[in-house]
Amino acid sequence: MNESDTSRHFLRQWIEKDVADGKTGGKVVTRFPPEPNGYIHIGHAKAVCVDFGMAALFGGECHLRLDDTNPAKESDEYAENIKKDIRWLGFQWSGDGDGVESGFYNASNMFDKMYEIAENLIKRGQAYCCNLGQEEWKEYRGTPEKPGKPSPSRDTDPERNLKIFREMRDGKYADGEWCLRAKIDMSSPNIHFRDPVLYRIRHVAHYHLGEKWCIYPMYDFAHPIEDALEGVTHSMCTLEFEVHRPLYDWVVDRLDEMGMLVERGGVKIRPQQREFARLNLTHTVMSKRLLLQLVTEGRVNGWDDPRMPTVCGMRRRGYTPGAIREFCERVGVSKVESESEGALLEWCVREELNKTALRRMAVLDPVKVVIDNFEGVREVELPNNPLDESALTRKIPFSREIWIDRSDFMEVPEKKFFRMFPGGEVRLRGACIFKCSHAVKDDAGNVVEIHGTWDPGSWGGNAPDGRKVKGTIHWVDAATGVKAKFRLYEQLFTAKDPLKDGSERFLEHMNPDSLCEKEGFVEPLLGTAAPGERFQFERTGYFVADEKDFSPSSPVFNRTVTLKDSYKPA
Repeated sequence: MNESDTSRHFLRQWIEKDVADGKTGGKVVTRFPPEPNGYIHIGHAKAVCVDFGMAALFGGECHLRLDDTNPAKESDEYAENIKKDIRWLGFQWSGDGDGVESGFYNASNMFDKMYEIAENLIKRGQAYCCNLGQEEWKEYRGTPEKPGKPSPSRDTDPERNLKIFREMRDGKYADGEWCLRAKIDMSSPNIHFRDPVLYRIRHVAHYHLGEKWCIYPMYDFAHPIEDALEGVTHSMCTLEFEVHRPLYDWVVDRLDEMGMLVERGGVKIRPQQREFARLNLTHTVMSKRLLLQLVTEGRVNGWDDPRMPTVCGMRRRGYTPGAIREFCERVGVSKVESESEGALLEWCVREELNKTALRRMAVLDPVKVVIDNFEGVREVELPNNPLDESALTRKIPFSREIWIDRSDFMEVPEKKFFRMFPGGEVRLRGACIFKCSHAVKDDAGNVVEIHGTWDPGSWGGNAPDGRKVKGTIHWVDAATGVKAKFRLYEQLFTAKDPLKDGSERFLEHMNPDSLCEKEGFVEPLLGTAAPGERFQFERTGYFVADEKDFSPSSPVFNRTVTLKDSYKPA
């Protein structure tokens, strides 16, 4: 987020007022709290931009907190890749890189303190142990229009509840046999405020703590405690947490009563929560559960498949951190749910790569051209990027045999076809003018070789007599070109909203043509590209050297976006 007037959204105005009112103790502190149960995606990238961006805007700090309170699906693999993706996006949590990581937290490191707080709530008569099953609780909870009724355990003695809670901790009970509930208001119109669960029994080993615990705090209980203990001033969440805010405030109130709020600059820091609309993207799904299903069922090639909306997938596809940040900036921050076009993200990527990507020539569907009257080897000099003089030029070998794209040749040209055909002239990019004479076919009638001659006076691409040649063809020298594989990606789903028929049927909308692989040739320099290096293949599109599968002997390039698109941002 930058300081332009367009970024003065309601969250920024909220923080500005709190700073002016002296509520921050001299420092704005935000946090980004992903659960390490999957890889972060473009929706999380927006939250990263908001959380880290607002902290930077006010000269404060942003914490990275891994909310590992649900051990069944969490792992170090996810945790480490979350860190990697945040750094790649261009952000750092406070202390990152100092060897201390003072701004990095695991919720699990606070379990002892959370347990202590839970016991205090029990002693104060503000929490109780309940043994109603989930179906039974639905009857007691009521509906938004109808008040609930108290659990039979609601008014039991604190000593009894403390005894049961400690037995829960010690593993005496099975999963679901008991839980700890907050004692709040069974008639609240907000159903989340009707004695919500604070702790549940889960006999699952934690990826960091092993089997130390068999009870785990609910996110709604852990989240405000973590914010308060870290001294977070502004806790920004997506809209689905808006109805949970009263519970957030209730927990903070209890911590205040216990004297557990952090003081900074002579001010008691009371964390506050506000909500903004999440980022929704067309032709994809954003649920980590559904993305995991795509991975585990082998419908994509891992979390970093370039068709996935994950940050690592977008990186592997060749998207840039700057383009993703620009996209999030253009989507903006509001309280209204909306759907963003994937075309806008591609536009942001294309705009940046047009300025920064090195130009190279590649032939994805090759057919050989033989220049019958050409001898020896010459060098063609072309700019690396015509928009960036500092990128300089490169030299490319050119000899008697070259590769061109099959679509650049027609035996019987259509109207306004200005590329290669028998009897016609084209300019071979940066080299010379070539006149096609004939094509050689195989037994099946497929063109396997094209012949013709070059104009010796046209080296560099201009005709000596000033005649105009309309078509320009890109090419790769056959003798020195490097064989390469190309992966062309399209949208993963054909439907704009893959969940329109429900999440159980989203797979029906998968695009069977979302990946197309081709084999062709690239100019010699591309054989020594660095994995992750981005290029514009002239007249073809923007590509990246695959960060996993690329090697000089077998280069693989992923298409990031096509060269042009009709989409224009508003």
